[in-house]
Amino acid sequence: MSIDVAVRREVLGGLLGLARTLHPQEVVLLLRGKAERGRVLVEEYVFPPYARAGRNYAGFPSHMLPIDFSVVGTAHSHPSGSLRPSRADLDNFYGRIMVIVAYPYAEDSLAAFDGRGESLQVAVIG
Repeated sequence: MSIDVAVRREVLGGLLGLARTLHPQEVVLLLRGKAERGRVLVEEYVFPPYARAGRNYAGFPSHMLPIDFSVVGTAHSHPSGSLRPSRADLDNFYGRIMVIVAYPYAEDSLAAFDGRGESLQVAVIG
């Protein structure tokens, strides 16, 4: 089943701003929103507890997350400029979607994927 992803413009602006600020380190965030009928709406992001990041990694211990059914996935940056998920990204997939923002962190430097690494359609709204 194909999933379409809609991201609020202010959420994307925040993701890109954080990625620019922390560059060349990665950033990782949890995405909150709604998922229904093959569509995911990303309405906000939050910092996961105990998140760690560096030049080539970003992650968090998923077993430390509180139960939150509004979490629809994760977002992280790729300072390398790659918009493809790595094997480690897929091995640590959490939620329904993964959003990657890549250097130079412009609005078109965004991609979304499902748990198999398949590219998803993304629309920026509002």
